[in-house]
Amino acid sequence: MAAQIPPNIAPAPGGRLDFNPMDLLSIFEPSQQVNVVARPEIAQLSSFLQQVSSRLGGGYRLTLRHTEVTPDRLDREMRLPDDVGKEALLEDISTLANLYADLMDCPKVGIRLEVLTHAMCPKFHIDRTGIRLLCTYLGPGTEWLDEAFCDRNAFANPYATTEAFNQALILHPQGIRQAPEQALVLLKGSLWQGNQQAGAIHRSPSIPATMRRVVLALDAIW
Repeated sequence: MAAQIPPNIAPAPGGRLDFNPMDLLSIFEPSQQVNVVARPEIAQLSSFLQQVSSRLGGGYRLTLRHTEVTPDRLDREMRLPDDVGKEALLEDISTLANLYADLMDCPKVGIRLEVLTHAMCPKFHIDRTGIRLLCTYLGPGTEWLDEAFCDRNAFANPYATTEAFNQALILHPQGIRQAPEQALVLLKGSLWQGNQQAGAIHRSPSIPATMRRVVLALDAIW
């Protein structure tokens, strides 16, 4: 997996961007483990997911070639409920998946739309991946630990409880950051070239009992 910056990144044909895609490129800096790009909330998209999230089960998982990711193809694969805002969601997923594929220069993209009622990975951890893109469409955003406020040596030792692990890992609670809803979060994992002893330290947030969290996750596949 070559750590190269792509010469050009662009949205899917017909897709719209409400942020500068060049802002994503800083994730390729060797010292950068997390890159968060905020963007305006798409109200229609949030409204749609609030209406239908209870009908989506656990969500959807699919792998598509870069050239196959279109709103129509996603619609056929996912069979989302018909409601106002469905097209906005399909267009956004298509745009982000194509943009991510250009960013990573990968032929295929693993697409997961997760519907969660509890924290999937509540403990701070480092993914054994290259670079993953997350976008929390609905609910609390991903949490990560700022590099200046962590002690990575904590991962080398066993702890009886998560609380004890957190006490060793987190130097100060102000180092815990949280992404805004609908922001793009790029997380560099330990499998990225030259990043074996690093990786973004992050976790899933707690979810209120009456809420569902809907998260898009994109992974590069070669």
